[in-house]
Amino acid sequence: MTKTGKFIVTTNASDVFRQSVAVFSKNYLPINQVNLKRALVLLVSGKAEPLDLGNNTTSIPVHSPTMVFLVPQQIRLTVNHKNRVWRVPTVNRREVLRRDKHTCQYCGNTKHLTLDHVMPTSKGGTYTWDNIVTACEKCNNSKGDSTLQEAGMTLQKPPKAPVHPIVAFAEQFWREHKIQLEGLEN
Repeated sequence: MTKTGKFIVTTNASDVFRQSVAVFSKNYLPINQVNLKRALVLLVSGKAEPLDLGNNTTSIPVHSPTMVFLVPQQIRLTVNHKNRVWRVPTVNRREVLRRDKHTCQYCGNTKHLTLDHVMPTSKGGTYTWDNIVTACEKCNNSKGDSTLQEAGMTLQKPPKAPVHPIVAFAEQFWREHKIQLEGLEN
């Protein structure tokens, strides 16, 4: 795949459809990332329109037997986005491991994982998002029924409840957009 001017040229058809497009709501909020085929359907059906953020992004040419469609890397929905009700997931092993990326929050190990109360329940700790972390068996046994200070341990990052997927996507999108703009200025 090579860049030429405002277009991305790909060498085979499967490479084209592996690319993704950022989707913005009608109110210009980044809400999702979709594959190229879905983006093309949204554009052709009139449910979305191209969006230019002024960062010299390239269009992706998609060839049909009779036409070439230029799919932008960002599109904006022209219809209202249906927001599904989202709730913070309940604290359970699967969700805590997912939040912590299956990594011990004390040493970074990815084997023999358990859950640990940062503040032990015997000392008033609760079973909440901000008090449960993923820990390997070794770190969990080492910490035991102690606080972090008593055990002389530190967390890689403080535990917190998961955020809404749209909020997480928007934060990541704008972070990457800022990096891209800074790269253009240099």
